[in-house]
Amino acid sequence: MIKLLIADNHPITRKGLEVLFSASSNIKIVGSVDDGDAILEFIKKNPVDIILTETDFPNLNGLTVLRYLKHDYPDIKTIIFSSQPEEVYAINAIKAGASGYLNKSVNVININEAILKVHDGGIHLSNELTQQLAFGNRVNKSGTFYKKLSTREAEVLKLLTVGRKNKEISKELDINEKTVSTYKARLMRKLKVTNLVDLVNQAKLSEQLL
Repeated sequence: MIKLLIADNHPITRKGLEVLFSASSNIKIVGSVDDGDAILEFIKKNPVDIILTETDFPNLNGLTVLRYLKHDYPDIKTIIFSSQPEEVYAINAIKAGASGYLNKSVNVININEAILKVHDGGIHLSNELTQQLAFGNRVNKSGTFYKKLSTREAEVLKLLTVGRKNKEISKELDINEKTVSTYKARLMRKLKVTNLVDLVNQAKLSEQLL
């Protein structure tokens, strides 16, 4: 049986996944948590094969959790299960250590297939994104922009768009505040804006265009 840990800050989503896999013959949910810190606490005490996790946690975001897992628990595989556009965040999630990315709009069969594929050592992305990567095509300029971001830049941008301050970002990503400022400057340059408000607005607009 594949030991699956669910991590999502929405109780309805967690409950729905629990019901989904309750009758599964090859996947067993061994835990259900609601934030990034809880993920780390759970795996310290319990065996887990795969983590199906959101990225938008209030205390420790999903990309940061991936870094910890990649370093300290390399045998645990992670699938990002998010409502954020795959085109924006999937590649950086894979770079950070994820083995798959699922949008929350997918059907039950897709979720099951992704878990089995990742457990067998594969990488799961949607057919659409896989084809785009294979042929070097992007559907729009926003996708091209996000492809150029480093994983750390994507992390900083994500935290900025949810209202994190420099000090909070510094603590969460374990970097100093001066480095955070450097990343912000790079992002402003790449997005061609001159202030934080425009940076956040432009990032959100780019997501909506995908």
